[in-house]
Amino acid sequence: MMTKQFLVFIVVLLTTGCAATYQTHDVKPINTSLDSSLGVLISIPEDGSFGHQSYANSGIMTADALKSAFLKHTNTVDISNDCKGDDCLSEAYIIKYGYYVKPIILHWEERNTEWSGKPDRIEIQVLIYDTTTRQVLTSTRYTGKSKWATLGGDHPQELLPEPTDELVKRLYE
Repeated sequence: MMTKQFLVFIVVLLTTGCAATYQTHDVKPINTSLDSSLGVLISIPEDGSFGHQSYANSGIMTADALKSAFLKHTNTVDISNDCKGDDCLSEAYIIKYGYYVKPIILHWEERNTEWSGKPDRIEIQVLIYDTTTRQVLTSTRYTGKSKWATLGGDHPQELLPEPTDELVKRLYE
């Protein structure tokens, strides 16, 4: 027979361990809303890593999450396979875009959360440039930490959609 205290412990454990957590920090807050009539070019960041482990395709997964978020607010969103970083601000790449998005993976950590109790983690910085002035309009960092009770299915890339969607939504408000 289970005690009442044990049942309370189980309920608390399951409810606190079942939700991923996110934090956002505006390094440079945006002064005005983005114009939904202007196109967006997104570069693919270098793949993320943790320690000596590099996570293949984490860069394209990050760019894809940004593309999905921006497509909810504007019609022209492309991911560049040709340019990287500040090279994307050259005339050849930005002529049809109003904004250039430069994501940077600062931290990408996949853990065996179910066994170790250590959560998966991400930290992404997103810089958004005005392509006309080539000036940074905003710079934001967000972090994500997976839930504890994952039952074996969570990965760092699953932490991308929620904070990315929230960031982009804020930019267009």
